Amino acid sequence: MILHEKIEAQLPQWRERMRVLAKEHADVVVDHVTVGQIIGGMRDIKSLLTDVSFVDPAEGIRFRGMSIPEVLNALPKARGGKMPLVGGLYYLLMVGEVPTKEQAWEVEEEWGRRAVVPDYVYKMLKSMPKETHPMTLFSQAVLALQNQSVFAKKYHEIKKDAYWEPALEDSLDLTAKLPVIAAFIYRMKYFGETRKPRYNPKWDYGQNFSRMMGVADKKGYADLARLYFILHSDHESGNVSAHAMHLVGSALSDPFLSFSAALNGLAGPLHGLANQECLGWLIEVKNKFGRVPTRDELYKFAWDTLNAGHVIPGYGHAVLRVPDPRFTAQMNFAKQRFPDDDLVRLADLVFDVVPQVLREQGKAKNPAPNVDAISGTLQYYYGVRQFDFYTVLFGIGRALGVTANYVWARALGLPIERPKSLTTKMLEEMVQKELQPA
Repeated sequence: MILHEKIEAQLPQWRERMRVLAKEHADVVVDHVTVGQIIGGMRDIKSLLTDVSFVDPAEGIRFRGMSIPEVLNALPKARGGKMPLVGGLYYLLMVGEVPTKEQAWEVEEEWGRRAVVPDYVYKMLKSMPKETHPMTLFSQAVLALQNQSVFAKKYHEIKKDAYWEPALEDSLDLTAKLPVIAAFIYRMKYFGETRKPRYNPKWDYGQNFSRMMGVADKKGYADLARLYFILHSDHESGNVSAHAMHLVGSALSDPFLSFSAALNGLAGPLHGLANQECLGWLIEVKNKFGRVPTRDELYKFAWDTLNAGHVIPGYGHAVLRVPDPRFTAQMNFAKQRFPDDDLVRLADLVFDVVPQVLREQGKAKNPAPNVDAISGTLQYYYGVRQFDFYTVLFGIGRALGVTANYVWARALGLPIERPKSLTTKMLEEMVQKELQPA
């Protein structure tokens, strides 16, 4: 398997780098921690390790050091499509190198061999109440797959240095099955269909997902799926889903247990709900005016929204100080394919107006759009209009990054995560001591 071979070849150098840092430079101070950071959710505390991605405040997310435009340009493209192969992105995240088209297709073919979902998973999903949230179904299906975990079976038989090998096996099995499970949930929950989706090993990840979802591909939904999964694959290690995967995995829970935890975090309204909230706001604006408003009308409506104590979703980012390149990539996709769509035109107008309003208001440090400001709009155009399913789509993509991080965490022998806690009284005493005159 090409990913196994490439990772194995890199490991001696990586392990030596980790040894030097841990043994010879362990006392080097990286950051300081404030009371506000402790109480405020540990925001901006530099305490996590990942080489898979990094959010650059000036350029956005970088996958293995490459910006979004660089990734979209460099990765080999799918047959008949303009977007890269998802297998090429997975190769990049796992190996740290841009693959050839042949290497990207080796990953795609590996997924094709592993995409069969056991019958008992389908039976479990069909037995759930009809009103069950799709993210609950998705997480349950991942947990149900856990009894097939190679890592769980081999953990007691192998040395610590070899943990990454069954972790890679599980990660490939998991990522191969996720589009099949998601498509089944979609067709079952919203259309009452219980036929098992068929993954065609001759097609790539995006094309398979498009066909299994039953979304007509004449306008390019397979390309959107490829783009969507690539853009949502990773976002450093500090976001809830990535951190949940890392935290649970640090206890040597297998990738299935760990990714189910990641999905449960992603299901939280403060993490994975933003894309549907942004789309909902755009639809609200369009319905209010009965059309795409003029610039002046939208300017006034935006101010009315803020003055009423409401927020405008999709604008602002914890790290970025520029428009999110993931937003830009999706907006470019929409303008190239369906520029006359009302919601696309409105999203583009919002991009022109809302940052100005937020700057005038003076409260937002970064009034630029993030990825969620447009992602739901593209799904809506292609007929995927069940808002509560959007987080499932997010979850498929996020699996690519968090499993790559999981494999490398096991390869480098990262320890169980266990930060130290303080009491409120301790913090108060520290504050008083700091305030005392010298």
